[in-house]
Order: sequence, then structure tokens, then C-alpha cells
Amino acid sequence: MPKLNIVLVEPRIHANAGNIARTCAVTGARLHLVGPYGFSLDDKHLKRAGLDYWHLLDISYYDSLPDFFEKNPDGAFYYFTTKAHKVYTDIAYPDNSYLFFGREDAGLPEDLLRSDYEHCVRLPMIREARSLNLSNTVAVAVYEVLRQWDFPQLENFGRLPD
Repeated sequence: MPKLNIVLVEPRIHANAGNIARTCAVTGARLHLVGPYGFSLDDKHLKRAGLDYWHLLDISYYDSLPDFFEKNPDGAFYYFTTKAHKVYTDIAYPDNSYLFFGREDAGLPEDLLRSDYEHCVRLPMIREARSLNLSNTVAVAVYEVLRQWDFPQLENFGRLPD
């Protein structure tokens, strides 16, 4: 099965992180949390947002971006930012893609964006809006990649009970 990785860099809001954890759990995406965090990792609100899906989650923790890159040197890295010129749907995401998302209040560090600007992507939105909610952005991105991959190992049909 292709590997999809979600990287949250310095998340600040426990509810967003919990919602993103739930998205990762139900889709099989691996979650990488890069500190420092704006909440405690044992926060009951974080766990509540993820509901009872924590046992399905593949999660790794890092002290910093250098720590992350040292432990994950390979892969296709894509940086979601309002500062990008490319639209996220213009990318053909390969296996072992890493989708990076920054702090709710500041986004990803600009030096990171400048270092690999060709891999920066954005979700289109009206000019007057600052940004879409982080957990919503992650969900849109995850499902775009999985759509391109034809939803590997995901159940894509349901049925009504008799």
C-alpha cells in the first residue's frame, strides 16, 4: 500500500491536532508531530477530538524540524501554504509523500518554504480570507492524494442496514 505522511509543524490548537489525528487514523495516513506544541500531548481535549481512533493511529513525535529531517531524509515533501503559486490539485503525489502543515497562527517557517518553493502548494480561496481551518485543509489534502491513488485499502462503499 502506498504511504502517505502528514506532518504538523508546531501545532497550537489541541482540537485541530485531534481532528487531524482522526483523519489520519481513518485513512491510514501516518501522522508526524513536530514540536514544540501549543498543548500537552496527554491533553484530554486532544484525545477527545480523536475520539476512540487512537489505537488505529500511526504517530511519531519530533522535537524540531531538524530532528524530523534527520529521521526522515527521503520522501517527496510538499508544503501547504497560502504563499504558494501552485494549486494542490496540480501535483501528482507519489508514494511516500509527506504533506507539511504549519502553525495555525503563522503557517510554515518561511525559510523552509524558500528552500523548496517548487514544492509549495495552496488551496484556492477568496482573496479576503486569511486561510482555511488547519484540520479542514489537511482533510482536503489527504483525500486528494488518496483520490489520485484510487483510495487504496479504503472501503469506498456503504450500505443501509436491513
